[in-house]
Amino acid sequence: MGDEKESAAKAHLGIPEAVFVEDVDKYMKEHEPATAEDMLKKLDENYQKYKLMEVNLTEKKRRLKQQIPDLKDTLDILKHLHSKKDSTKPMATKFLLSGALHAKATVPPTDQVCLWLGANVMLTYSTQEALDLISKNYTTAVKNLAAVNGDLGFLRDQFTTTEVTMARLYNWDVKQRRLAKEKDETAK
Repeated sequence: MGDEKESAAKAHLGIPEAVFVEDVDKYMKEHEPATAEDMLKKLDENYQKYKLMEVNLTEKKRRLKQQIPDLKDTLDILKHLHSKKDSTKPMATKFLLSGALHAKATVPPTDQVCLWLGANVMLTYSTQEALDLISKNYTTAVKNLAAVNGDLGFLRDQFTTTEVTMARLYNWDVKQRRLAKEKDETAK
């Protein structure tokens, strides 16, 4: 059982699992001398942490969804270049300059390509090395997107569990206050 929780935590990027409180009386006795307000505050802090995680994961998902089509296009182009490397005929193509602006070009057969790696760095690779690198990056990006989607689903479950626990704890506190008030009134 402990291994399952450990693997679930690792599977969800360390997102802490929200605890569902079945028996609020027992829960409050376990956390004495904390008050319901203290526990609600703690739950709200966890809820805010979940919100921050959601923002980060949503941003990561957006970046991956933008990156995957670019990697796929690059992979397709590299496959085409690799298939034409032994040809004697130059290849006519259009290059994207910016936005919707393209330029016509003729590319001689080659087994070398330059890839932008980021941070103003470009390296020359053989077409096979570039294919291997971009294929690996594409596969990793697709796996990461699936993991992020799983983490977002897990996070939604944690939101729900935390909200339900907060509502149960709040209702328990209202009930306890009402009972205390009734005791005071009968004692008078």
